[in-house]
Amino acid sequence: MEIYLVGGAVRDRLLGLSPGDRDHVVVGETQASMEAAGFRPVGRDFPVFLHPATQEEHALARTERKSGRGYRGFVVDADPSVTLEQDLGRRDFTINAIAQAPDGTLIDPYGGRSDIEARVLRHVGPAFCEDPLRVLRAARFMARFAPLGFTVADETMALMRGMVDAGELEALTPERVWQELARALASRSPSAFLRTLHDCGALAVVLPEVDALYGVPQRAEFHPEVDTGVHVELVVDMAARLAPGDARIGFAALTHDLGKALTPADRWPRHVGHEHTGIRPLEALCARLKVPAEHRDLAIIACREHLNIHRIEELRDATLHDLIARCDGFRKPARIDQLATVCECDKRGRLGSAEAAYPQADLLRRAHAAALAINARELVAEGITGPAIGKALRKAQIAAIARSRSPD
Repeated sequence: MEIYLVGGAVRDRLLGLSPGDRDHVVVGETQASMEAAGFRPVGRDFPVFLHPATQEEHALARTERKSGRGYRGFVVDADPSVTLEQDLGRRDFTINAIAQAPDGTLIDPYGGRSDIEARVLRHVGPAFCEDPLRVLRAARFMARFAPLGFTVADETMALMRGMVDAGELEALTPERVWQELARALASRSPSAFLRTLHDCGALAVVLPEVDALYGVPQRAEFHPEVDTGVHVELVVDMAARLAPGDARIGFAALTHDLGKALTPADRWPRHVGHEHTGIRPLEALCARLKVPAEHRDLAIIACREHLNIHRIEELRDATLHDLIARCDGFRKPARIDQLATVCECDKRGRLGSAEAAYPQADLLRRAHAAALAINARELVAEGITGPAIGKALRKAQIAAIARSRSPD
């Protein structure tokens, strides 16, 4: 069999990164010959098989022809006459269109290796514009590779703008948009995802609530970066730093300030009440993209409470207790730690504040831990019964919070 290693495994090795999944292309074979050789078919949309020993994916070399709107409107041709170069030519970016023969020889008909060396993300050919999902993939690759110095080629950015202007991105399903967004938020540089989409106009299509933050000014004494969109970029990158790989923290960081886009321009640069006005667009975004409940709930809590956590030292013990309860922090303790992290991302996601201390996070965690340590069973043992247990538990938890905030 004529088998080549392709895609990310080849690209990442050339970048000096640890390769992930190993995908292979098989040239000159058919479904019948693959099954006869012991490969197990698993592909739904095109012929993909699992190797009988390694279980690695092997796909028949194929071409694709546009047959309809969107990223699913393609006719696949996996005839044995399809060449390796033709298969590589249907791929999105040159850095993903490199194959490696079993002896280690690289087959690179589209200049992917030179683009890796130049740190350029460039489309393979004009067929790029036939698949709107590739705009999101370009942004997501930038979220991963921008720290390595990658930029999007000018001609690729121009194609992406043309796709946006033509309305191609309207064919994307909410599930695919969320999938790409979640993967970007779990990458090293989520800000590059936002910037790439914003620069080509796609952010206004897939995340209009976030796009609306660009150009909205904030008070310079609190936000030296001024632009709210830039602030959000700094916050999501801080989330990637403080909670690497955690898309829940990243999503809450992304959406915590959505209310600032709704502030009337005559009230700029102040945004009084934005923590409350931001809930409605956040809920709309979550409903549209079918965001998982755990991501949505944390994001809503962070949007509503982040200013309270910033001024936690001013809150009364009872107020802090009720904040924790309002966040369901007694039934779901991990949520308070997550909230503390998101708020720290917000505070440090400002120009010149990346290394700033944020003692509020520790104050919140200590108060929460103290309140959690109060055991209702001990109150029952003291003879307290019925509705009085709830009142006594709250009183004891507030007292524990007070002790956690005591200087000694």
